[in-house]
Amino acid sequence: MTDFEFSWVWILLLLPLPWIVRKLLPAIKTQAAVYIPNVPNHIQNAQPKYKVAQILSWLIWGLLVTAAARPIHYGDPVVLPTEHRDLMLVVDLSYSMNQEDMHDGSNYIDRLTAVKNVLTDFTKQRQGDRLGLVVYADHAYLQSPLTLDTHSIIEQVNQMVLKLIGTQTAIGDGIGIATKTFIESDAPQRVMILLSDGSNNSGVLDPMEAAQIAKQNNTTIYTVGVGAGEMVVQDFFMSRTVNTAHDLDETLLQNIADLTGGQYFRARDNKDLENIYSTINELEPISLATEAWRPQTEWYPLPLGAAFLLSIGLVFYRREQL
Repeated sequence: MTDFEFSWVWILLLLPLPWIVRKLLPAIKTQAAVYIPNVPNHIQNAQPKYKVAQILSWLIWGLLVTAAARPIHYGDPVVLPTEHRDLMLVVDLSYSMNQEDMHDGSNYIDRLTAVKNVLTDFTKQRQGDRLGLVVYADHAYLQSPLTLDTHSIIEQVNQMVLKLIGTQTAIGDGIGIATKTFIESDAPQRVMILLSDGSNNSGVLDPMEAAQIAKQNNTTIYTVGVGAGEMVVQDFFMSRTVNTAHDLDETLLQNIADLTGGQYFRARDNKDLENIYSTINELEPISLATEAWRPQTEWYPLPLGAAFLLSIGLVFYRREQL
């Protein structure tokens, strides 16, 4: 397919129509000019310049026929997978996510910031996937439904804040809301990535019951436990090691992953989080079947607008000749 074509190319056959009509119809007999002897010779011999008007008329006709043939310009091919993967991100927004124990280079950053950074990079690479976002604390909420617009997901991720929906951890509700989003999905791959740094202590739905419902809806859950676990804290006189992940229920997260055919990962620092998402991407490859389409732009307004401007010019030109 070329970059330019006419939708109704047969209309271009009308281009010689005025010439054919002119040849077939009888010519109009003009009356003889009246000779006035007292008029100066240079005025008497002046004739209207019909040649310019004729050229303009032909140009206008050609532009109108070109516009009627619907010229279309095609852009570069866009390749889309015919089978997409639906992927829900389920993020813990309990207040413990403000713990600054995630090592990032030479500094420590809080858990939520680390999750935001990695989720942003992960989302940018999800070409062809439909992504959704669920956040949970005291209760779970659908932050963004499944969409191919990765930019909107990134914006939603970066806007996540703590204490907005409580301080507790409702893991079961988070799984339940994400599973409900999957119910009407026709995607052959349904994947849920659940991040948590604590134990289930809120909500109305038991996490294992929620995982069972997810399994019945053909959903695979990958769970990620967030938190360094051990961190050296400098006191006034000495340093001591503290457990920053004492609330993390690794057994629960492991059981949820096992039940649904997924895996459990532990993220102790920013690098662990990056490696986890790379591993999940390898474990859940997207189908390679694709289809291509080319965006098209209608160009008929260009010749139509040019014909309109020439028509105005022709009117003024003919008025000057009268």
